[in-house]
Amino acid sequence: MSQIPKRYLKFKEDYSDVAAAYESMGDAVHNAGPLNEKTRALIKLAISTGAQLEGAVHSHVRKAINVGASKEEIRQVALLALPTIGLPSMMAALSWIDDIIEVN
Repeated sequence: MSQIPKRYLKFKEDYSDVAAAYESMGDAVHNAGPLNEKTRALIKLAISTGAQLEGAVHSHVRKAINVGASKEEIRQVALLALPTIGLPSMMAALSWIDDIIEVN
């Protein structure tokens, strides 16, 4: 289910040093504290949901599934956003989550 977007693969090919630095920073922040992998994946999904970043939501749903998050846990992330970001934004995020979940 590791479906890396073609655009990111092209970015890595065209700007390998920048991509390596970006990935290294990502590894560093993930290892900077005590949160486990599944919790980190759900938090990153929540951040992407709140920021209304469709591509990031897709990516973080895939990552959450890969580390063992259930479909129900992933969908709850969108539901928890409802009081903060509102119904239309939450519904958009839920549809982006389902874009990935319904394929698997």
